[in-house]
Amino acid sequence: MALMSTRLPVALRGYDRTQVDGLLERISGALNGGPPMSADEVRTARFDVVLRGYDRRAVDDLVRECIRELETKAPIAERPGRPRANPAWLINWIQNARFSGSGMHSGYDVRDVDAFLDRVVAGLRGSAPPVSARDVRESAFRVVRLGPGYDEQEVDRFLTQLAGAIEGR
Repeated sequence: MALMSTRLPVALRGYDRTQVDGLLERISGALNGGPPMSADEVRTARFDVVLRGYDRRAVDDLVRECIRELETKAPIAERPGRPRANPAWLINWIQNARFSGSGMHSGYDVRDVDAFLDRVVAGLRGSAPPVSARDVRESAFRVVRLGPGYDEQEVDRFLTQLAGAIEGR
């Protein structure tokens, strides 16, 4: 990520250019082996709004991208529940998952499985606490004998793959 070569647009009223450049320089250094910087430090950064400053939306977008990059570079112990795989890809994969019905056999309750996968997606989007690989492995669903149910083996295989993707294996 070449932060220092990024040209940000200037707006009539925008973020203080010196403050933004200073933060981007620190982030760039952290990403290139310099003094470490956490994603939380970047999240707490605030900029003064001044005349002829950097466009606020462009800076906010770049800062969000920097946070994602710092999170992927952080040691695994510092990112509990954070997926190493691209969250957008994981969300798409989860939302497109289809399981066979259990037919005349017992199966996992459709509502339980769908609710759990919705929780995983919300965690990946950041609108809910992240779901860890351990949470996926330890998930349990009601078994239905009659009524809508998913094939248990298919769901179990999918959850094993999902846990691995969240761990980044």
